[in-house]
Amino acid sequence: MSLMKVVIIGLLLVLLNGCTAVRLGYNNGAQLTWWWLDGYVDFSSEQTPQVKAAIDRWFDWHRSTQLPEYAAVLASVQAPLLAPTTAAAACRWQTLVRDKLEPAIDRALLHLADQLPGMGETQFKHIEQRYAKNLDDMRRDYLQSDLAKRNKESIKRATERAEQIYGGLEEPQRLVITAGVAASPFDPQAWLAERKSRQRDNVQTLRRLAAERADTDQRVAALRTLAERIERSPDPAYRAYQQRLSDFNCALAAQLHNSTSTAQRQKAREKFKGWEEDLRALAAGTPS
Repeated sequence: MSLMKVVIIGLLLVLLNGCTAVRLGYNNGAQLTWWWLDGYVDFSSEQTPQVKAAIDRWFDWHRSTQLPEYAAVLASVQAPLLAPTTAAAACRWQTLVRDKLEPAIDRALLHLADQLPGMGETQFKHIEQRYAKNLDDMRRDYLQSDLAKRNKESIKRATERAEQIYGGLEEPQRLVITAGVAASPFDPQAWLAERKSRQRDNVQTLRRLAAERADTDQRVAALRTLAERIERSPDPAYRAYQQRLSDFNCALAAQLHNSTSTAQRQKAREKFKGWEEDLRALAAGTPS
């Protein structure tokens, strides 16, 4: 289900906030995940112990089996960071990261499926309300009526993401980002419409599974279908749009990298090395 996919991706993004934040964020990940999920579902006092136990089991499994895999990926990219790259290479990296997420997502879906029988209409309505709030927040952040302000915010977000990797940007990189935002096929209206449709499918599926008293296999299959929709929309036009946007972003990432200096690429390599070392320490249970 998309809820769990967002949790996992969010956890990985936490790992990109600096070496200290990596260990602190992950070591508190179970509690952070609980707060996040409870904010969506509003679990009852009877459900709470089961959900917290499921989250703990997922983190125990994830720490020992997945973090070493992520660390290996970070290690493999460090040398290539020092050289120029291509759009095709950037897309391969994107695909690799997505593939590495799949086992964690699948494991989370299994745990989530176990919790569905106890959910009821009050909680489904709570999820709908939280979804609606999130859409309002996204419209505010991505769909400003003033196009100049919208572009300015897009440039700011792209710059901040690049600075997480390369450190401070210089004029060549800022020019690449500014031109890239102007040329991007990103369509916030289409994106938000697809997200709204996906959220509606999520809640309808949860209601259906509860009403039909679906067994474990049926619940897991339904949740996997919802998770797969994030990468492959049932709308052919939107799938084509996703592919165009992905291709454009890969090309832009390569162009941005190729505009960086030797010092900036070395900075990126050091950051990836630091993240790799933190993940290996977390996997080994080394205290933060």
